[in-house]
Amino acid sequence: MTSKENILAIAKKTILSESEAIVKLIDYLDENFSKAVEIIFQSKGRLVVTGIGKSAIIGQKMVATFNSTGTPSMFLHAAEAIHGDLGMIQENDVIICISKSGNSPEIKALIPLLKRDGNPLIGISGNSNSALAKGSDFVLNTTVDMEACPINLAPTNSTTAQLVMGDALAVCLMEMRDFKPEDFAKYHPGGALGKKLLLKVKDLIEHNQKPIVTPDTPVKKVIFEISEKRLGVTAVIENDTVTGIITDGDIRRMLNDTDNFTDLTAKDIMSRNPKSTSSETMAIDALQILENHSITQLIVIDNGVYKGVLHLHDILKEGIL
Repeated sequence: MTSKENILAIAKKTILSESEAIVKLIDYLDENFSKAVEIIFQSKGRLVVTGIGKSAIIGQKMVATFNSTGTPSMFLHAAEAIHGDLGMIQENDVIICISKSGNSPEIKALIPLLKRDGNPLIGISGNSNSALAKGSDFVLNTTVDMEACPINLAPTNSTTAQLVMGDALAVCLMEMRDFKPEDFAKYHPGGALGKKLLLKVKDLIEHNQKPIVTPDTPVKKVIFEISEKRLGVTAVIENDTVTGIITDGDIRRMLNDTDNFTDLTAKDIMSRNPKSTSSETMAIDALQILENHSITQLIVIDNGVYKGVLHLHDILKEGIL
């Protein structure tokens, strides 16, 4: 039975082995890499990534990264390519082929087919003397001394090296495209990350009711307004201007301090100068305001005009936090 200490030692050894393999990639970067990046950047077509086995899985991850960072890409499985899927490749496409050995039967059969229409071929391989390396226009060397696998067979260091090389390509292309957070958000509109970059306060309050009372509104009606509008708060409006805010916490404190509130009005219990924001404020920035002041509601005001209330729950239900 392997002890806890041995398990941790094996894990650390694996991570160290893979990290050392990655660091060595730096010495393999040469003109082939820079030219490959330029070819992809200048292409009027897509980036087609192909491979087989574990390299195919790495290729699928590369495609996902390229697509989400502004480089239109698609995955072509090497085994399926020779059974009809080669038709996916168009005239202006650039091709990346990934293979550790560069000599697997499927890859060797595929290379001349990939090149027959003149598409640029970028090979990612751990064997600079392989059929893939010799048949590629540009070769990205991902050689590893050994795998982290204890029997030196299961792809570990080699697939990590491939993955990192793909990330290096993607980041270089992002820099060349001057890819910004708002560009990233366009490709991730549905996830929490996209919402952080896209959602504004106006998007969160558009279906909220607008609780309103005047300074002279009796407290009983204030309570009804807060309860009916279900935001735990109401704005106090005088001459079309927000003069204060009353929260359900203010109501509880009033009830704790007095037994008779018949003669009390909104101005007697409201808090003046409430924290506010505009409808154009990013939701993530509004969240920061709420957290900084340890509050759960913000009054929304545009150019002095009351637009509604943003509640912390509006942000939470979008999965931003």
